[in-house]
Amino acid sequence: MPIETATLVIVAALFVLMLAGIPLGVVTLTVSVATALAYFGPAGMGLVGRQIVGVLENYSFVAVPLFVLMASLMERAGVGHDLFDAMSLFSGRLRGGVAVQTIAVAVLMAAMAGVIGGEIMMLGLIALPQMLRLGYDRKLSMGAICAGGSLATLIPPSIVMVVYGVTANVSIGALFLGGVLPGLMLAAFYVAYILVRVRLNPALAPAPAAERAEITAADKRAALRGIAIPLLVVATVLGSIYAGVAAVTEAAAIGVAGALVAAAARKKLDLATVLGASRQTFATVGSIIWLIIGAVSFVGIYNLIGGQDFMRGLIRGLDLPPLGIVLVMMGILMLLGTFMEWIAILLITVPIFSPVIADLPFPSVGGADAVKVWFGVLVTINIQVYFLSPPFGPACFFLNSVTPPEITLQEIFASVLPFIALQVLGLALCVIFPDIILFLPRVLGG
Repeated sequence: MPIETATLVIVAALFVLMLAGIPLGVVTLTVSVATALAYFGPAGMGLVGRQIVGVLENYSFVAVPLFVLMASLMERAGVGHDLFDAMSLFSGRLRGGVAVQTIAVAVLMAAMAGVIGGEIMMLGLIALPQMLRLGYDRKLSMGAICAGGSLATLIPPSIVMVVYGVTANVSIGALFLGGVLPGLMLAAFYVAYILVRVRLNPALAPAPAAERAEITAADKRAALRGIAIPLLVVATVLGSIYAGVAAVTEAAAIGVAGALVAAAARKKLDLATVLGASRQTFATVGSIIWLIIGAVSFVGIYNLIGGQDFMRGLIRGLDLPPLGIVLVMMGILMLLGTFMEWIAILLITVPIFSPVIADLPFPSVGGADAVKVWFGVLVTINIQVYFLSPPFGPACFFLNSVTPPEITLQEIFASVLPFIALQVLGLALCVIFPDIILFLPRVLGG
């Protein structure tokens, strides 16, 4: 069967199986096995196994469960509550201060988490009830929580970047550095949007005096003491990576040790905490592993039958300038984000996109290594858009799982639309001005 026909059949099979409600990891694994048997006979099963083992034995993947465990321990130790209380120091007399405070906490939690699910649910349980009680607009409150929580995709240590780095053979440390400024830029966009909205329409947020009465001076001092160790953990993890003292995997292990110390300091280190964090880690990583197995086997078998060369030729045959090809790829990622899991999107598209991008000339970006880092962060920002975008934006589902019954999923999707626009703006700026991404990797030698 010609590769063109085989591609159409494979894509059709993927869509049919996904529409039947079969989990994506099972879908991609099933299609890869069927393709391998059709092209290589019984020997194809061995090829499927080798594709899976070749990726799962990558040492850098060990960082994924370690970062998830670190985030779970921090969450169960109550660090989120302390951060939220401490950030009240900076809300001051600002109208809309609790919403701004939520974004600030989200940035700090992103530096401890690497995944968005727990962070968004934590903010939904802590920040949302307070904002609703104080009289904040529901859509503004929910949009701030979803958008702020999604920053964990971009701000290191990001599990999305770990998976991208392993798949594209790009320095994960350089990707981490490249994500810092775009992540802070998007956080600043969210804060500016909130402040402008509440200034134009004061009814969206209460008078500042109502917010200030929530926490006493003694509470604020206690909160600041409570966050000292967690912030030290973050500084140690990221500092060890950027200083070249530890690789990403070793730094993740340091983070787990630091999270245990933080839990002990807050008198929350007990068997229930460790077992609960371990169960959450197994559940999260288990779902990720199944997606990896399916996607990697699918891509590997497709490449063996000539799919990668076909797709590269198809992309190069578009007769577009290099920047135009980047925009096409961004569009494809956004389209896939409407019906596919983020990890499957990365594992299916990155092996095809990354070599093409590395071969294209981008004088304003630099050499092939710089181009790979730049493109990797662009993909990560695109994945962040996916986390908010209807109809399957995971961030909205995470928040909906902890909201009061009267708040509908449709209302949450409506609340994130302005923030999606800000994300797309941030993505466009990073395409036009690559130094937003590449400044820190170049300065710090990532």
